[in-house]
Amino acid sequence: MLCMINRDIVASHIRDTARALILPRFRALGSGDIREKKPGDLVTIADIETEHELTRRLSALIEGSLVVGEESVAEDAGRLAALSGDTPVWIIDPVDGTSNFAKGVPGFACIVALVRHAVVEVGWIYDPLGDLMITAAKGEGAWLGTERLHVASDVPPERITGSAYGRAKSGLRAAKALNESGRVRGVHNQGCSGLEYVSMSRGISQFSLHSRSLPWDHAAGMLIIAEAGGQASFLDGGVYDPRIIDRSVLAAASPAAWQTVHDVMEHA
Repeated sequence: MLCMINRDIVASHIRDTARALILPRFRALGSGDIREKKPGDLVTIADIETEHELTRRLSALIEGSLVVGEESVAEDAGRLAALSGDTPVWIIDPVDGTSNFAKGVPGFACIVALVRHAVVEVGWIYDPLGDLMITAAKGEGAWLGTERLHVASDVPPERITGSAYGRAKSGLRAAKALNESGRVRGVHNQGCSGLEYVSMSRGISQFSLHSRSLPWDHAAGMLIIAEAGGQASFLDGGVYDPRIIDRSVLAAASPAAWQTVHDVMEHA
C-alpha cells in the first residue's frame, strides 16, 4: 500500500524545502519575483522553485511515480490525466495562499498528497511560519506529531465558524450568504485552504466550503478532515474524487454542521 511509505521522510522533505525556498523569500520578493499566470492569479519564484524541488525529491521516493503540481498544470493542463492512471501520483501545491505570500501577509502553506487509483492515500499540510506539520493516511487517523487530531464535532451548528468561497445558486457570495443566514456563528476566510483544513483538524473551526475542487488545494485536506472524524465530500453529497477539479467541496466537523452549510447554500 502507498500509505506504507515513510511519512516522516516526506514531511522532512517538505519542511526542508519550505525552509530553504519559501521562508527566506517571505517579505523579500523583488518586483521580478511575482507575475500573473492569468488575471488575479499570482505565482512567485518561491512557488516555481519549491515545486521543482519537491518534484525532484518526492518522485525519487517511489520509482515510476508521477507529479501533478499546481504550477506544472498551469503550463500544461494535460498533466491532470495522470490522476486517472494506475501510477502513483504526488499532488503538490508549493505555496498555497500565494496571494497572501506575495503581499507579505501571514497565511500560506505547502500541501502534498499521494494518490493511487484516484484515491487519496496520504496527505501532508505544512505551515512554514508556525512550523506545524499535519499528516494523515487513509484509515490511520490525522496527526500533529504524536498527537492524534480530532475535529470539534460537538459544536452546535449555530455556533460553528469556518471559511466559505464562491457563490450560492442565487449569485450571492457564499461567505455573505452564511453570515446573513443566522444559522452559523460566522465566516472568517484566511485565503489559504491548507491552513483552513489545519484549523478544522485541530478543532478551532468547523467548516470549509470551496467552489472549486482543485486537487492541489483539497486532496490532502479532505483526507485529513475525514481521518480527524469529520465529513468531507462534494457539496452535492458525492464522494470526493481528486480527478474532478471544478465541483464545490465541503468539509465539516459533524454531519449536522455539514448539513447546515449545505442547506444555507441550497436556499440562499
